[in-house]
Amino acid sequence: MSAAELVTLVCCDLGSIVRGRSVLADELAKQLDAGVSWVPANHALTPLGPVAEPNPFGSTGDLRLLPDADTRIIVGAGDSSASALELVLCDIVQTDGKPWECCPRSFLRDALDELEQELDARLVASFEHEFQLLLDAAPALPFTLDAQRRVDPFPGRVMSALVEAGVEPERIFAEYAAHQFEIPVAPAEGLASADRSIVLKEVVRELARREGVRASFVPLLDPAQAGNGVHIHMSLLDASGRPLLYDETQPALLSELGARFAAGILRHARALSALSAASPVSGARLAPHHWSAGAVCLAERNREALLRIPPIVTLGNADAAGQLRIEYRGADATANPYLALGAIIRAGLEGVRAQLPAPVILDRDPAQLSPEDAERFGVGALPRTLEESLLALADDHTARGWMTPLLYDAYISVKHAELDAAAELNLEELCQRYAAIY
Repeated sequence: MSAAELVTLVCCDLGSIVRGRSVLADELAKQLDAGVSWVPANHALTPLGPVAEPNPFGSTGDLRLLPDADTRIIVGAGDSSASALELVLCDIVQTDGKPWECCPRSFLRDALDELEQELDARLVASFEHEFQLLLDAAPALPFTLDAQRRVDPFPGRVMSALVEAGVEPERIFAEYAAHQFEIPVAPAEGLASADRSIVLKEVVRELARREGVRASFVPLLDPAQAGNGVHIHMSLLDASGRPLLYDETQPALLSELGARFAAGILRHARALSALSAASPVSGARLAPHHWSAGAVCLAERNREALLRIPPIVTLGNADAAGQLRIEYRGADATANPYLALGAIIRAGLEGVRAQLPAPVILDRDPAQLSPEDAERFGVGALPRTLEESLLALADDHTARGWMTPLLYDAYISVKHAELDAAAELNLEELCQRYAAIY
């Protein structure tokens, strides 16, 4: 007997774990209007397995996973024995269809609405993910063709699957750490950019399984090596599609609006880390000299800066204004992409509302700064632990206010449950535990 074709209706929870329920694929149309049942306490599940206790939900309440039909993806089985991967991303709604206040997709959607209402601007973004294949073999040298060919045919097959899923992968390449790869994807507008982050991770994991290996997006697999980050690239467009971050008269070509937006992100950077680098192993990756985000500052072409302005490429007569973007380098795959991006947008908006002055643009290695220069360039540091970042979020009343009290309490309960479970493990043990999850 052949297996039934299933489609899974999924959401991404507070720990960035994709959960859901499967239905027969040929009956999906019946689920589009009313969705399938869901439970508030599912949002209290921790990445480590158990439900966080205490949590604000308990055993009461009912919700629905409401499919967004435009997000349906199918990755065929090809010549493998696996079934096709088919899923639809969902909003979490109340039983009458109203948005649920703890739905991460709704959190980002509301932030995008604020951006449009206040600045008449639309966000275009992309998530660059790094990941590692968990292999026993000795690694090849970093960035080499050899590193890619050793895992052939995985690279070609995963790129083909991502194209099939509509993610628009731009390239794949070996990275610095052992068996590490990166796949940048084309930018997408608004909600779709975070949707692509979810789909990319699930497709990569699926294709790795088909090759008989495991792929992990863990922030840090080995404390002695580089980790796996998520670089969030952001640009703003007006209603007519004109880039809003470019101004050839300004330092680094960053417009006044863009500079204030960046200033807001920097002002709330420590609180943001609770949502963008959200695990007990995340902080170790963000230490200085890891080419991650060791310095809270704005810089050009500097991979130690939390906010980086990538170079504008003049080869091929490419449009300069369309290339200008801000890269947020302090995220990883333990962060729910909707919460992380929504919070970053709100932080940027706070900078514009307050008319914050443009940050000084760092023009040197932050590790070589004297204390006086560090102060002049506004260089700070992100929290080194999840506990510190949660305290920073609690102390930043503006950032805390971006979340409803229920969402905040639920998020904090999940993260404190992770901290409690991690308390008896050293960093190496934690890395291995989280590598198995992400």
